[in-house]
Amino acid sequence: MKKRKDITNNLDSISEKIRSTLTEKDSAREECLKNCREIIRLSSTAIRAVHRGENQKASSLISSASKLINRTKTELSNKHIDILHANYMHDSCKEYAEAVITYSIIFKRSIPDPDLLGIPYSAYLNGLAESIGELRRFILDSLRSNKYSQAEELLTIMDHIYTILVSMDFPDAITYGLRRNTDNARGIIERTRGDITLLSQNNILQQKLSLLERKIK
Repeated sequence: MKKRKDITNNLDSISEKIRSTLTEKDSAREECLKNCREIIRLSSTAIRAVHRGENQKASSLISSASKLINRTKTELSNKHIDILHANYMHDSCKEYAEAVITYSIIFKRSIPDPDLLGIPYSAYLNGLAESIGELRRFILDSLRSNKYSQAEELLTIMDHIYTILVSMDFPDAITYGLRRNTDNARGIIERTRGDITLLSQNNILQQKLSLLERKIK
């Protein structure tokens, strides 16, 4: 029988193995965090380029974000796959999805499949929800330029997106808070619908007043 003092003889080697593994994981996590911050920066910059109508610049930024996501996934897929499911990785993929979806809608491209983008479905859906806020910005710009048909077209797309989102009735634990983002999207859509209706009515009224003024003259 072992003596009690010998029971912990292997504890030092065990602790060293754990320390080495956690040190490696911590390094991988820090690298992932850095990559995630850069993915978010690239994605947000791409969205700003879309708003300015800079097609090529937005496309290039989205491509850079895609490459960084794929590189990060490759680096983590062997030993640290758990890091791929961390909230910060999800958030960066969500921002990327928002950029790609906004770009696709505004420049009239087919919205890509999340499997082709290489991102989780939950991140894709949340990015889809947040793209509605960006579409509202485009609608307001369209209304200021009297492009009512374009505003109506974008509103129809927003309604379609919302219909899809509201059908994804699953626990937040697997959708990363999609229900909250869907509720926010509904509020944005209703405000936007009200803006379009009000300005359209004002435009019609202005046309009638102008017509009446010409008749009087």
